[in-house]
Amino acid sequence: MLPRSGLAAKHGIALVNAPGLIDPGYRGELRVLLLNTDPSMPFDIEPGDRIAQLLLVPFAPAEPIEVAELDETSRGLSGFGSTGR
Repeated sequence: MLPRSGLAAKHGIALVNAPGLIDPGYRGELRVLLLNTDPSMPFDIEPGDRIAQLLLVPFAPAEPIEVAELDETSRGLSGFGSTGR
């Protein structure tokens, strides 16, 4: 489940847990947790309003491989924000 960028840009409405992951075996109702980042402006939702986007992606099971150590990379141990210099 992904947010709609227009709601965020125009109204300050965001998805709480974006992207939301739905397990393959889940069969219940889909719910969207919205957050109004501007509490001074109420935001009403009506049935049929487009508030989120569902993206279907293929599931590819993988087998982990244990290694003694990881190969060196140009990024190394650099963390958040390190690729946008």
